[in-house]
Amino acid sequence: MTTTQINQDEINKAVWAACDTFRGTVDPSIYKDFILTMLFLKYISDVYQDEYDKLVEQYGDNPELIHAMMAKQRFVLPTGSSFWDLYEERHKAGNGQRIDQALHAIEEANGTKLKNVFQDISFNTDKLGQEKQKNDILRHILEDFGKDILNLRPSRVGSLDIIGNAYEYLIKHFAAGSGKSAGEFYTPPEVSDLLATILEPTEGDQICDPACGSGSLLMKCGAMVRKNSGSKKYALFGQEAIGSTWALAKMNMFLHGEDNHRIEWGDTIRHPMLLDKEGTGLLHFDIVTANPPFSLDKWGHEGAANDEFGRFRRGVPPKTKGDYAFISHMIETLKPESGRMGVVVPHGVLFRASSEGKIRQKLIEENLLDAVIGLPANLFFGTNIPAAILIFKKHKTDNNVMFIDASREFAKGTNQNQLTIENISKIIDCYKNRECIDKYAYLASFNEIEENDFNLNIPRYVDTFEEEVQVDLVTVRAERIKLQDELKNLEVEMNGFLMELGYDFK
Repeated sequence: MTTTQINQDEINKAVWAACDTFRGTVDPSIYKDFILTMLFLKYISDVYQDEYDKLVEQYGDNPELIHAMMAKQRFVLPTGSSFWDLYEERHKAGNGQRIDQALHAIEEANGTKLKNVFQDISFNTDKLGQEKQKNDILRHILEDFGKDILNLRPSRVGSLDIIGNAYEYLIKHFAAGSGKSAGEFYTPPEVSDLLATILEPTEGDQICDPACGSGSLLMKCGAMVRKNSGSKKYALFGQEAIGSTWALAKMNMFLHGEDNHRIEWGDTIRHPMLLDKEGTGLLHFDIVTANPPFSLDKWGHEGAANDEFGRFRRGVPPKTKGDYAFISHMIETLKPESGRMGVVVPHGVLFRASSEGKIRQKLIEENLLDAVIGLPANLFFGTNIPAAILIFKKHKTDNNVMFIDASREFAKGTNQNQLTIENISKIIDCYKNRECIDKYAYLASFNEIEENDFNLNIPRYVDTFEEEVQVDLVTVRAERIKLQDELKNLEVEMNGFLMELGYDFK
């Protein structure tokens, strides 16, 4: 194997090229799990082999010591279960069964760390075609990941971020091609950047995303702590309802070196799993942030009135719209003093009446709402509707609410619009300064919001009306008469030319 250093683009291109084996045969919504799992297997195998070779170099005459030290590695790979064991056998029949057995063995050998992570993925499936086709596809995949360019040993790569970034790169590209389902596992990076910057995660914070998808928003918050303090003293918590997406989040965490995490699998509203040691109360966090599913139908309305954690004491959200179910849950998991929260919502959350209006009113009366930020349309994968971000704080210094209309400032993309660095900076500066900006931002008092019946529709507070230029009808009529005269002269001139050519229109 070569030991030359590599760059991010080379790794990204190589892992994306590995998808070519599936294209035209298997739908991307299916093969994404195979590719992402194989990248994870390849990474932990290369890390394991790299460490083994170092120990052999140091203690080559003491295999028992080497074996004991390898058993304490970050990930343990039982004999015969590494990527390279599978690679050596790739020309034999039964690739699917061998890969599944290897993943199961790795799960068993790593205890709670990787428990159930591979349970929703099977390489020995008819989704890859009949046995011969399946075996050929899996041989090609093993060969794609076995190329020198995808040697992911730390001694060559030098940084976990390169591998983690490649994983994020794949997730983003799969989201772009997954249509509506993309919203289940991916939040656009610029939205994650915006939330992480506004919420200001700091050293020692406990950070939670109760609808964490593949974990990208959580990891942006973690990266923000490292950037601002140089510290890794923070903890990431999350819960995800979809098993395969939960597995993506777990692998994503490990690939980014975020070992201090607790990601649970289950329905946050019906069965919250981030509980205290007694299992009777919700855990509380310094930061809670999420991009939950918009207006989720069948969110758990039937049991909400008798919720054992009292999350819906301000009111039970409507049966077919779960937006305030997630908001209510998140509010109840904030720490009393330091708690701050950012959530992405559809605009209906700002103004819908009935039970949602009552919940909204109580949140405002309790002085929890800090800001409403309107985002551009077509920003999120799977929906082209405009969304908003709501910022809540447990300990506010005033009772005002900052309204920002950032809906008209974005970079237009082929499929999705994007927030630029300048767009994000403007939103953040405006939020921090809390100053009114004509046609962009307004700091509303509690009394103003009360006068609007607690309706948070942004145009009620930020006037973006552009006055039309007044038309001078006298000037327009004079120009029209002048143009008519010019047209008559041109007609006479044109008739003259035609007569010279032998045409007579008399």
